[in-house]
Amino acid sequence: MTPEPESASVSAPEPTGTPALADAPAHAIETVFRIESPRIIAGVARIVRDVGIAEELAQDALVAALEQWPREGVPGNPGAWLMATAKHRAIDLVRRRERYARKLVEMGRDLEASAPHGHVDEPADPDDIDDDLLRLVFTACHPVLSAEARIALTLRLLGGLTTVEIARAYLVPEATVAQRIVRAKRTLAAKAVAFEVPYGPEREARLGSVLEVIYLIFNEGYAATAGDDLLRPALCEDALRLARVLAELMPKEPEVHGLAALLEIQASRSVARTGPSGDPVLLKDQQRSRWNRLLIRRGFAALARAETVSTGGGPGPYVLQAAIAACHAHAYTYEETDWARIATLYGLLAARTPSPVVELNRAVAVSMAEGPEAGLAIVDALVAEPALRGYYLLPSVRGDLLVRLGRVEEARGEFERAASLTRNERERGLLLGRAEQCG
Repeated sequence: MTPEPESASVSAPEPTGTPALADAPAHAIETVFRIESPRIIAGVARIVRDVGIAEELAQDALVAALEQWPREGVPGNPGAWLMATAKHRAIDLVRRRERYARKLVEMGRDLEASAPHGHVDEPADPDDIDDDLLRLVFTACHPVLSAEARIALTLRLLGGLTTVEIARAYLVPEATVAQRIVRAKRTLAAKAVAFEVPYGPEREARLGSVLEVIYLIFNEGYAATAGDDLLRPALCEDALRLARVLAELMPKEPEVHGLAALLEIQASRSVARTGPSGDPVLLKDQQRSRWNRLLIRRGFAALARAETVSTGGGPGPYVLQAAIAACHAHAYTYEETDWARIATLYGLLAARTPSPVVELNRAVAVSMAEGPEAGLAIVDALVAEPALRGYYLLPSVRGDLLVRLGRVEEARGEFERAASLTRNERERGLLLGRAEQCG
C-alpha cells in the first residue's frame, strides 16, 4: 500500500443511476460497463472457455447497449442486461461451432441456465459471480504466462484498466503492455488452459501470482492511478470478496489470511478518507469514529488466523503489511499510533521483500517515530532510485518532511513536482493546495 500519512486520498465516485444514464448515455454506459466488465468477462469465459473471446463478447454487449439504450431506454438493472446480452451471444457462438454437441454435454444444464429468457434484468447469483471471478484470476495467473503478462492481463480483465493506464502504472510503453495482453490471450487459447480453480500442488504453484493480482486490483480501487475519481469501490469489493473466498479455499496458508486481513483493515477506512465534497482527508485528520469497526474486527480475526497457521520462517509480506495496518486500526487517535512498531515492521518487510516503495513507507514511519530529519535522510537516499523517478509520492513525502523541518520554500517545489507527476485529479488538487499553503 502507498504511504497513507502523505496521501490518504480516496473518494467515492458520483452515483451512476438511471437519470445520469439518460442525461449522458454514452459516457454513463461506458462507466457502467467498466464497473461490470470483470463479472461479465468471467461469466462468459465459463461458457466459451476462452478469455480473449469472452472479452470480445463483453465488448459486443457494450456496443449493443450504446445502440439500444439511448433509443429504447435504460433497463432497471444495467449490469444484468449487459451480462445477459453477453451470455446470449456466447451461447450463440458455442452453438455455431462444429463441436457444439460435445460442448453442450460438458456444460449440461448449466449452459441452458445461463441463457437469458425474456427478463434480462434479473441479477446474477452472487455466488456464481464469486466463483467465476476466482476462476478468471487463476486462469489469468497460469504459469504458462510470464509474470508481467499475468499482471497485465489480470488488471485488464478484472481491474478494468485500459492499456494506457496499465502502461502508466508500470512505467512501460503502451505498445509493450498491449503486446503482453494479446500474447497472453493467445497463449492461454493455444495451450487450452482450463477455465477453473485448480487443486492441490497446481493451486499452490499459482498462489503467489493470484495474491499479487488481488492485491493490485484492490490498490487500484483504493487509490485510482488516473481519472477524476480517487476510489473505485467495485474493484475494492471484488478484491476483498476474492480474498475471502481464497481464505476459505486455502485455510492453512498464512499469506492468504494475511492478504485478507490487510484488505479488510484498509477497506475499513474508505468512508473516512474523503470530506463532504469528496476532497481527500489525510490520515491524521480522519474521523476514526467513521472507520468500519466490523471490517476491522474481521481483519484482526484474519490476522490471528495467519499467525495461528504460520509454519515458521517468519511472517510473509502480506502478514507484515496486515500487522502494519492493524497498528493504525488499534490506535483510537492519530497521536496514539505506535510508530516505533510500524517502523520496525517496515524494516522487516524491507528485509523480506526489498523495494524502493517499501523503503519510502519506512521513511514515513521513521520520521514519525524518530523525527523528520531521520525520515528525510532515508528519502534523500531514494531520490536517485530509477524505479521512483516518476513516482509522485516520493516528492510528496519529501515535501511533507520539509514542511515539518520549516523548509517551506523547498517543500512547495516538491509538492508542485508531485502534482505534475500524478495522473489523478483529486491527488493533483490536494498537492497543489499544499504547495499553495507553503507560499
